[in-house]
Amino acid sequence: MSAPEAAPAAPADQTATTGKKDVQLGPVKRDGEIVMGVAHIYASKNDTFVHVTDLSGSETLARCTGGIAVRAQRDEATPYAAMLAAQAVAARLKELGVDGVHIKFRGEGGSSRRLPAQGAQSALRALARAGVKIGRIEDVTPLPHDSTRRKGGRRGRRL
Repeated sequence: MSAPEAAPAAPADQTATTGKKDVQLGPVKRDGEIVMGVAHIYASKNDTFVHVTDLSGSETLARCTGGIAVRAQRDEATPYAAMLAAQAVAARLKELGVDGVHIKFRGEGGSSRRLPAQGAQSALRALARAGVKIGRIEDVTPLPHDSTRRKGGRRGRRL
């Protein structure tokens, strides 16, 4: 008696032949090219958002907040939470092949704070320390040309 013959094995790359396309995450990169994105950093007194898009701003590449990075709500706006959020974003950018970012800071604006809160600077430092190249840095806080009256009364806030 002879051993039963085995059926011919299916080709190893059968999934590629069934019509599925290869999905590439991130932009297409050529040799020696630096792929840039835009990091929108919104730092309010309650939280810090680090949101990286492509250059047109239409596609989100990575996003993280201080609230995702820490557990306690009181710690969401701290520089430590902003640093953790920026490190998470930088790790995701490395996976996608994005080498550098242009920075756009944003504070609350309007009739309240005109400057970004304390988490903005630490988020920028964390991105730079993670090896992400920094391009242009721009402040895009919405400032009114003439707005409603600020709180505090006629004589201002007295300490």
